[in-house]
Amino acid sequence: MSRKQNILLIVADQLAPHFLPAYGHKVTKTPNIDWIADRGTVFDAAYTNSPLCVPARAGLFTGQLPSHVGSYDSAGDFSSSTPTMGHYLRNLGYHTCIAGKCHFIGPDQLHGFEDRTTTDICPAEMIWYSHWDRDGESILPWYHTFDNVVTSGIAERSTQQDHDHSTAFTASQWLYDWRRGSNERPFFMHLSFTHPHDPYVTPQKYWDRFRHDDIDMPVTPYIPLDKRDPYSAWLYRHYDRSEIAVGDEDIRRSRHGYYGSIALVDDLIGSVLDTLKSMRELDNTIILFTADHGDMLGERGQWYKMSPFERSARIPMIVSAPGIEGGKRSSRATSQIDLLPTLVSLATDGAEGQLVTPIDGNDMTPLLHGDDPSWPDTAVVELFFEGLTQPAVAYRKGKYKYVRINDADSLLFDIAADPEEQTDLSQDASHQNVVTELRDDLNRLYDFTALRRDIVAAQDRHDLVCKALAQGRLERWAFQPFTDAGNQYYRTTKTWHEQEATDFLRFDR
Repeated sequence: MSRKQNILLIVADQLAPHFLPAYGHKVTKTPNIDWIADRGTVFDAAYTNSPLCVPARAGLFTGQLPSHVGSYDSAGDFSSSTPTMGHYLRNLGYHTCIAGKCHFIGPDQLHGFEDRTTTDICPAEMIWYSHWDRDGESILPWYHTFDNVVTSGIAERSTQQDHDHSTAFTASQWLYDWRRGSNERPFFMHLSFTHPHDPYVTPQKYWDRFRHDDIDMPVTPYIPLDKRDPYSAWLYRHYDRSEIAVGDEDIRRSRHGYYGSIALVDDLIGSVLDTLKSMRELDNTIILFTADHGDMLGERGQWYKMSPFERSARIPMIVSAPGIEGGKRSSRATSQIDLLPTLVSLATDGAEGQLVTPIDGNDMTPLLHGDDPSWPDTAVVELFFEGLTQPAVAYRKGKYKYVRINDADSLLFDIAADPEEQTDLSQDASHQNVVTELRDDLNRLYDFTALRRDIVAAQDRHDLVCKALAQGRLERWAFQPFTDAGNQYYRTTKTWHEQEATDFLRFDR
């Protein structure tokens, strides 16, 4: 019996689809992502379930809304007993591996995966948290500022570049070692890069791939504070506050650096695809490409993430599977929580009964074969993180996006007619039925009073645990990759010739 198809899930960090050629961008260059898109299905209305790294990834790994597993902010751990895609695919006979960033918080740094090739780039401790009832509008020292905008440009090496190069190299090495083994089990690899996340710096060779004058500027220019909606005004107070002046050249230079970082990620993806090609496994591998969330990159005067607007909340989502015709697009609303049930479906040819806990996401495989009239066409974006004082939610249903800012304020956009979200319809008389419908949907999904209470309680726990563990002996939760040096290369119990008999990867031409 032939082995199942391998699965490669590629995740970029802070990459909005608007900046990819596969989604119509005219400046960036991503031949490897384009190759995946050409042979796959591109989802044009895919959303993060939280525009912040930790809760976004909690949703991605578990197939559940981040709040349903207790992950609200940058200190949001989730239980080791919560099944992840690592557990499910491993239970289905896959050899599972993480390469790169996954941003697990807490001592469990595998969450069901069998192997991991790198440590993480961010701390695993519960140190990045705030408290809605204590901090109010205060600014914690680890919050973003505009410093990464004004210091953007060329950097031949950075910590993030170190991590991503290590991610690609160790991923390829793991794949070669997997191929040298019995490889009776197919592999499932979560390959995750930290670019193009700010700081917006890139090596000279990637900077030089673009003419500086060709770098496009934001479609929607800076919106003054007194003209902003309440959520955007909060973002201004959270990381802007006019402490650091940003001019047009800063914006163009930051976007130039961001585009260079996209090119860097694409090259690293290409190196892993080349490894699969050399192993004769590329044509037997399902490939999914996505990101944890986007980046506003100067639109509306906003930067980074944590925003309900499209460039922060939208993500690329591309699925390519051998045997399924590619070159298609889907306009249906999808989100990260749909990935887990989709992976399980692809791994089992759609067999039911594999999911042991309620999953918020839906299996996207019917959309790979064409449109599915029964698809719910909704996506939920939770905004429950540090700095806020009330839970906010962005909700996409069909062509509309509704943003609950707080108990009193909301926004409504017709994304089909107004993709740049320049016309708020929440107070328009002809759209009050839509406002009521979408607000009622959210009120059925959330008890916002109880939700706020749960978030504050989680912040209380994080506060106590973080402070307690800082006393006395410090125990770090960082994953430590292990290399058995005594059994590497020719340093084994095998003879030279015995080692070579299994080392060479040769294939019929």
